[in-house]
Amino acid sequence: MKNVNAFGLLNINKPAGMTSRRVVDIVHRQVRPAKAGHAGTLDPLATGVLVVCVGSATRLIEYVQRQPKTYRGEFLLGRESDTEDIEGEIVELKDPPVPTLEELTAAAANLTGEILQQPPQYSALKVDGRRAYDLARKGKKADLKPRPVHIHRLDIIEYEYPRLMLDVQCGSGTYIRSLGRDLAEMVGTAAIMSALVRTAIGQFKIEDAVSPEALDRDTIIGYLEPALKAVPTLQRLDITEEQLAEIQHGRSIEDPIGAGEETAEPLAAVDPDGRLAALLITRGEGRLGPVRVFK
Repeated sequence: MKNVNAFGLLNINKPAGMTSRRVVDIVHRQVRPAKAGHAGTLDPLATGVLVVCVGSATRLIEYVQRQPKTYRGEFLLGRESDTEDIEGEIVELKDPPVPTLEELTAAAANLTGEILQQPPQYSALKVDGRRAYDLARKGKKADLKPRPVHIHRLDIIEYEYPRLMLDVQCGSGTYIRSLGRDLAEMVGTAAIMSALVRTAIGQFKIEDAVSPEALDRDTIIGYLEPALKAVPTLQRLDITEEQLAEIQHGRSIEDPIGAGEETAEPLAAVDPDGRLAALLITRGEGRLGPVRVFK
């Protein structure tokens, strides 16, 4: 079966030891010639929610990436590594302090809101066209500047030294292993990440996620979720069949809601069947025009 009309989002539960790229390759094999791309990398060590956009929904990846992400991370205190997790060269500190729960809780409170985070050397960030992790593997240090990230919530779920379990909700670009590193440094010690599960991206929950092994060319379409779930914060505009035809030909339509020139975000145009048809922006003189059309 050729899934040439595949269009939507897959909520996949990525297993440990598998790269995010490998998951996309598995999906693409089932939906080709349709495209596939993931919205937010998970390291091979990590498991959990990986949203894969299929078909023209790949043009919505940036919107999925904007949605808050929730993680459950396990850390070991009193240790450090070059990768900031257990996959690197681990060094145990000599006679490290054993912080109390109260000290850790107070430190966690200072790591919420918008903070500046120093990215890890073993990251996919590019420096002069080269990945930081490629430089790190050659013993070179990339010049990575601290970046603003937003931490919505940082809760300590379990603590029995040296094991520390954190529940984190954060914005895009946050490195959870670096968050654990910074938390430990604030109480005078070090930490490495020993496990990580992404439990949600927006409304995509781990309890609803499907294993990559369950996907084949006959079943994958049934697992596709509506592309509309990629843009839950955009204003919705229900359009008629006649308006849909105009939009699909790249023409503008009359603005029935008076979005005006000040609209910061596009509108989500929804066809009579309830499917995301296009993203529209104001074109002036009471008109809306498509910036992205989905077929």
